[in-house]
Amino acid sequence: MTFRFAALAILLAALLGGTAAQAQSADGTWLTQAGDARVRISKCGGGICGVIVWLREPYDTATGQPATDSKNPNPALAKRSMMGLPLFSGMRPAGPSKWSGEIYNADDGSTYASSVTVTGADSLRVEGCVGALCGGETWTRAGR
Repeated sequence: MTFRFAALAILLAALLGGTAAQAQSADGTWLTQAGDARVRISKCGGGICGVIVWLREPYDTATGQPATDSKNPNPALAKRSMMGLPLFSGMRPAGPSKWSGEIYNADDGSTYASSVTVTGADSLRVEGCVGALCGGETWTRAGR
């Protein structure tokens, strides 16, 4: 009887340990699918945050000045720099290697319901939804 219990305990530990090992961290720098920005994701509070740390085109081609959040409908926010711009903050865990919350889209100045899921060691699925209409893209880990 003790042998069965010990074997069961070892099996459960292996299964639970395997599940924990499969959960992957989103921490690091990620290249967007279009390759036009890099986003650094890090832990913040009980979730994750992501900020822009690199742009393919860091300057506004019309003005020659550093790129700003010009599509933001709030005039005060439209003047903030794209470098360091928070795309999401406080995304909460929603499962193994998955977080949900809201993401800011600098292309249109809007915020959307979103999820971020690590789908592999070097791939991250970022999805956003407006009502039932959803879309997304796959980011790749930068610098490996």
